Amino acid sequence: MANVLEIQNLSKKYPGGVQALQQLTLTVEAGSIYGLLGPNGSGKTTTLGIVLDVLQASQGTYNWFGQSLKKETKRRIGAILETPNFYPYLSASQNLKIIADIKLANHREIDSVLQTVGLFPRRHSAFKGFSLGMKQRLALAAALLGDPEVLVLDEPTNGLDPQGIAEVRGIIQQVAAQGKTIILASHLLDEVQKVCTHMAVLQAGKLKVAGRVDAILAQHDQVIIRTENITQALGLLPQLPQVSNFRQEENYLMLTLANGYSSADLNQAFFQSGIILSELTVRKKSLESQFLDIIKDKNTSPA
Repeated sequence: MANVLEIQNLSKKYPGGVQALQQLTLTVEAGSIYGLLGPNGSGKTTTLGIVLDVLQASQGTYNWFGQSLKKETKRRIGAILETPNFYPYLSASQNLKIIADIKLANHREIDSVLQTVGLFPRRHSAFKGFSLGMKQRLALAAALLGDPEVLVLDEPTNGLDPQGIAEVRGIIQQVAAQGKTIILASHLLDEVQKVCTHMAVLQAGKLKVAGRVDAILAQHDQVIIRTENITQALGLLPQLPQVSNFRQEENYLMLTLANGYSSADLNQAFFQSGIILSELTVRKKSLESQFLDIIKDKNTSPA
C-alpha cells in the first residue's frame, strides 16, 4: 500500500531551548486511520503544524504522496489544526460558502458535507447558537470541502461531552470508510483504540512506539495457559517466536506475546507440537496502565 506521509528525522527547537521534537521518523499508509498519541506537550501539534507547513522544522524532512508539499498537494489535504473559527452571525451554509471560495471548492458540495456531519437540518442556523460538538462537526464539514484524500485533525474530540465524542468518532469512521486517510492527534488512548488502525506514541518530542494499534496493545497482554504436559511446554516455550517472555506460576504458565502475534497463533503453535492446552486465558491490562507502561519504559523503541 502506498504511503501518504513520510517523516524522516524531524526535529523542532523553539527559542529558549525548548526541544519540541527529536528525530521523529514515521510513515502513514494510505487508507489508515493514524493516531498521534501522547500527553500534552509531547509534540503532537508541533508535528502536525510542521507537515502542514504552518511551522518550520529545525531539522529533518517530510513528504506527502511522495513529493514535497506544494500548492497542488495542499488541495489533497483537509485539516483542523486549531480551535474552529467561524463568523458567529452567519449560518452554517454561509460560513461554508466562504471557506469553499477560499479552497476553490464547488458550492454544490456544501449540502453533502453538512449531511455527512449531521448538520444539514441546521444549515440555516447561526453559528453562535451551536453547541461545542456542533461547532466541531462544522469544522469537519469545512475540512471535507474539496473532497480531500487526507484529513488531518488535531484533538478533534477535545472538550466534548461523551455524546459529542461519540458523534465525532462516528463521523471519522464514516469518512474513513469512504477510503480517505485520516491522521489525528489525541491524548485519549480509549478514543485512539476505538477509531485508529495505527498509532504512534510520543513523549517529550520523542517517538516511543509506532505500529498497528492491535499489535501495540497486544504486547502488553498477559496469557495464562494450563496443560497436563507442563514440562514439555516449558521446553518448547524458548523456541516459540510468538512468546517474548514467560514464567511458571504453580500449575500454570504466564506468557507475554511477542509483537505481531495473537493468542490464536500461540494455541496453534502448541497444537502443532502435540501439546494440548486445557486453558488459555488472555488477561488484558487497563488501557491507562498500558499507556503509562509505554511512556515510562526508557527502553521502548519504535516498531
